Formats: sequence, C-alpha cells, structure tokens
Amino acid sequence: MTPLVVVGDALLDVDVEGTAERLCPEAPVPVVDVERRWQRPGGAGLAATLLATRTAPEVVLVTALGDDDAGRRLAELLAHDVQVVRLPMDGETVCKTRLRAAGQSLARVDTGGGRAARAPLPGRAVRALRSAGAILVSDYGRGVAAHPGLRDLLTELAPRVPVVWDPHPRGPAPVPGVRLATPNDSEALAFAGDCSDAADAAHTLRSTWSCTATAVTVGPRGALLAGPGDGPPVTVPVSAPARAAGHGRPDTCGAGDRFASAATAALAGGSELTAAVSSAVDAASRFVAAGGAAALSVDGTPAGEPESAFGLADRVRRQGGRLVATGGCFDLLHPGHVSLLRQARSLGDALVVCLNSDESVRGLKGPARPVVPAEDRARLLLELESVDAVVVFDEPSPEQVLARLRPDVWVKGGDYAEADLPEAGVVRRHGGEVVLVPTVAGYSTTHLLTHHR
Repeated sequence: MTPLVVVGDALLDVDVEGTAERLCPEAPVPVVDVERRWQRPGGAGLAATLLATRTAPEVVLVTALGDDDAGRRLAELLAHDVQVVRLPMDGETVCKTRLRAAGQSLARVDTGGGRAARAPLPGRAVRALRSAGAILVSDYGRGVAAHPGLRDLLTELAPRVPVVWDPHPRGPAPVPGVRLATPNDSEALAFAGDCSDAADAAHTLRSTWSCTATAVTVGPRGALLAGPGDGPPVTVPVSAPARAAGHGRPDTCGAGDRFASAATAALAGGSELTAAVSSAVDAASRFVAAGGAAALSVDGTPAGEPESAFGLADRVRRQGGRLVATGGCFDLLHPGHVSLLRQARSLGDALVVCLNSDESVRGLKGPARPVVPAEDRARLLLELESVDAVVVFDEPSPEQVLARLRPDVWVKGGDYAEADLPEAGVVRRHGGEVVLVPTVAGYSTTHLLTHHR
C-alpha cells in the first residue's frame, strides 16, 4: 500500500486545565488553579495523526522540527503513529498553550517562532512524496509550504497524485493543479478579496488558484464545493446521523485538520470530489462531537509534579468529597499493588498515590533498587483506573507530603501495623483516619526479584 504523505508545519499543542472560582485581586481576571496539562501534536502533526489513527496504516509527515524541548516532545508524540521526515528549522518549535477551565478556553499563549529553513529538500522527503498515494499540504504559515524545492516537487506531482491543500492566511497560495483546496469561510473571504459571500469566494479561488475544486468549510452547515466547470458552488451538508452525534458545547479545535485529512483519505481511495467532501464534512462533524483535538491529548503533567496531586486534593475538598491517599515504592507493579489500590479508591472520591523517589527507594531497599525509575512507575500507576494522581517524595516517610495533602483516609496494606506507620500521627492531626486493608498473599517486589533471578 502506498503511503499518504502530509506536508506542513507541526506544532506542539498544550491544554492547561484547572478550575476558576475566584478573581485576581490585581485585575478582574480569573485565577486558574491548575490540575492537569495535556499535550498533543498540532497543525500538520495533528492532521498526520488523524490520518494514521482514523484511516491509513502508513502515514509520512514531512515537517520542520527544532532541536528544543518542544520539538523533542512533539517528535516523541508523533512517533507513536507516523513516520517523521524532518526538515531543518530556524528558531524554536512553536508551542500553543490554551488555558482552560470548565471546558472553556480563557486564553492562549504562543511561544517559539521557528520557521522551516531554506535548506535543500532531503532525499528522504523527495522519495516519500514521489511514492505517495495522496498528499495533504497542511499549511500553518511557518514556512514549510513556502519551501521552493518542495513547491517545485508538488507542482510536478499534482497532475498525477491527489493533492489536498489546507491553506493558511500567512502562507503561500496552493501550487497549480491541486485537486482540492480547503479554506474555511473567513479564510476564503480574506484570500478572495472583494467577494460578497463564501460561495462567491469558493468559485473565485478555484479559478485564481488553478485547482480542480475548492471546498470552503462553513462550520455546522457543512461545506461549499466549487468543482470543475462554471456552475455555482453546491452545499454539501452534514448528514443526519453525523448531526445527531453533536451535543453539548463543542470544542472545534482541529475540525479543519479532520476535514482535510478525511478528504485526502477519500481521494486516495478513489472517491470523486463530491463524495470525498461529503465524507469529510461528516468526519469533521463527528470529530467535534467526540471532543475535537482535545480527545487525542495525552497527559503531559510531569510525573510526580506536586501541583497536580495538591490541585486535585483542593478540588475534592471544595466539592465536599472524600480524599484517599496511599503510598509506597510500587516497584515492579504486581497484583498485590493493584488490589491495594482498588480497595483504597473504593473508600473515597479520589485516590492520590505518594510514590517514593528513586533516592528514597535506594535508602529503604538498597543500592540495587528500584528496578523501575520513578518516572515510569508514576506513568504506570496513572494508567490504572483507580489512581487519580501521583506525587513523588524524596524522604524515607511521606509525612511532609501528607501534611500538605491532608487526606481524609490514609491506606496501607495489612502487612503493616498501625504503630509501624510514622505518618499516622500527621494524618490524624489533620482529621484523617488510617485504614489497613488486606493484602494478596505471596506478592511483593522483593519476593518476585528473589525467586526469579
């Protein structure tokens, strides 16, 4: 099977989520108590990820990435689903951070001004494009779509390979011969100049850009398709089943990327233009209804970051809930751990795990431990349904972290006696109780290591 190739500017998208229940005393703006940070590929990276996870088994992304923290994190996220062909970048990778509370965006902060360097196109990029079954140009105005060598190659390929071009106001016009251009209505009106409405703009741009068709997206109304010939654009509406899927307050972030990627996949599969645009309209509508780009995010909260666990504790208390905490090394996660965590979570509304750091484990268990580093232990714990947050501590005992968390319940396995828990006094001093739960016989990390060497 020939790959689908996405060409364009990949970004790192971050959502910082929290609660906003008070105003800043210095200015009438909300104060957001941060609870979680979510990360995902953005821009052309999102379009490529959508193609790979929704449609095509083999997707190649040709993009510029900086050698910086955002670029490395973005490359790591992309590697799960797509093959990345890197172009050199001048400057730092763009990171777009949305500050959100109660499902509502309050502000966006953009950092990094990197642009694709005008270096020769790498041979790997040329080979990927020449082997493509279809090409999506996902332009975010950061220089990839303006690369002279890339534009020359796309101009050569457009007559024989379906090329979909998702333009950007700060980017160049599509190359001649593009099969489908996909601006939204506000972009189309800006590109077309003096046009009176989106339909007029769709017709004008098809001619101006010398493309086979232009599909101007018009939100929940679908798209306006100006195809070959001189006829007026036709409306391609959202189908009844896709419309029925919508509910609540939609997050439209990424809807244009979903539309363009779905149209690309349809054209690669041999669909004619109207059918491709119709499937893209429905795909974008269902995508928004399912939560938009945010649904593709992964937890980017650093493992053990105290604010995450303490923010959760504050929220549970404000809502009148019952906070449970437990602690330990959790090295080589086993059924005994899972049983303990499940029992602990059943005792309240949220569970925080206080995790011994690598240094703390070495002090308790010896220089050969831990087997699994703290970052990975935290990641594994957070994958469990019973665990809501993890906080890492360096001391032999979690007394200091418990003084800040102030849990209603502190849970330990029944192999401990309450008198053996130095942290019990801290828990009770803040009004909490200590609960010892039964353990699963025969399971401990030390036992597993001793009997499997």
